[in-house]
Amino acid sequence: MQPLAGIRVIDLTQIFQGPYCAFLMAMAGAEVIKVEPLTGDRTRRYPDSPVPPVSFAMLNSNKKSVTLDLRSTRGKEILKALVAKADVVLENYAPGVMDRLGLGYAVLKEINPRLIYATGSGYGISGPDRDLLAMDHTIQADGGLMSITGERAGPPARAGGTPADILGGIHMHAGVMQALFGRERTGVGTLVETAMIESLYFVLTIDIASYFSSGKLPERRADKSPSPRVPYSRYRCRDGGYMVLMTVAESHWDNLLTVIGRDDLKGHPDYNSNAKRVAREQEVNELIEAWTLERSRDEAISAMRAQRIPVSPVRDILEVMNDPHMHQRGMLKNMHHPELGDIVLPRSPINLSAYPMSALQFYPRLGEHNREVLGELLGMSADEIDALEAAGVIVRGGC
Repeated sequence: MQPLAGIRVIDLTQIFQGPYCAFLMAMAGAEVIKVEPLTGDRTRRYPDSPVPPVSFAMLNSNKKSVTLDLRSTRGKEILKALVAKADVVLENYAPGVMDRLGLGYAVLKEINPRLIYATGSGYGISGPDRDLLAMDHTIQADGGLMSITGERAGPPARAGGTPADILGGIHMHAGVMQALFGRERTGVGTLVETAMIESLYFVLTIDIASYFSSGKLPERRADKSPSPRVPYSRYRCRDGGYMVLMTVAESHWDNLLTVIGRDDLKGHPDYNSNAKRVAREQEVNELIEAWTLERSRDEAISAMRAQRIPVSPVRDILEVMNDPHMHQRGMLKNMHHPELGDIVLPRSPINLSAYPMSALQFYPRLGEHNREVLGELLGMSADEIDALEAAGVIVRGGC
């Protein structure tokens, strides 16, 4: 038995935020029916290619795909019929879109009082900024993350990846899990609402603490957070690679001196406390980098890890995708797709000792499960489904 076995999810979400929430549920055993517009999820058709990008494959494994024109009367009726048999509805349209379609929470909860309806947006469904357009990039800027990202004295920079989108999806998933747990005790469904900008706030914890402790906005530094620790930085190596290290205990500092061949500085009055090293931060970093520049990145990492110093290489995306550790744990899996070729797909990063996660299955073709879902779940005949195709309410499965 998987933890979410028997839970049916109607997934109306697109791009990254909502699909990640739905992916986590699918991997835990939920039946996730991805309801897509006739042209498909935006990410499925971006970039302009007959084959969806790997980002779509990553976020839509283990789902079923059904197409529906929700602007049509019949499409709305079919969605309502699906909702009547569902536990969860997920959507990340702009606030008000589902209400204007006549498919918002107020309508759907009358059909299914036990329904958990989750909506994820940039700024939430209330407040003065509710209707602002939101993307990961704009939320990084508006949410403060860009202000602390980048080189010292340089312009603000975008953090790599899509942290605002994925954090929004994580919190959406957490909200749905809380709602499911509550419903088990009360039988009552609920509206779950999450905002990307609010999901991002806790990422700034150390920077906010720095402001309250110093009375000054944290300095933008690409090499470290505002933590008052030295050494704590990135260091160039002989082969052009970089490594990072952070000492959080005096034993780390002493071990570091041993590794770089400077035992003579142990107990030295200029360096024998973190406060003294903070006053000589540039000097300390130059001391370490003089050593790393004589070694390759991996040589430097190996020597420091042997002495239990908190250190890591700065790895590129290809190195991470081929990480033996995550492959051995089963987080990453090499797979061959008939259209995408050889790819690496992740499973859920959540592990439960008593419950298995689903084996990875490739993303569904657009509308691949129209006949299965409409026929088996809603009891429609083949002729009825053919008529829906002819009327343009659904579209025959594609790539």
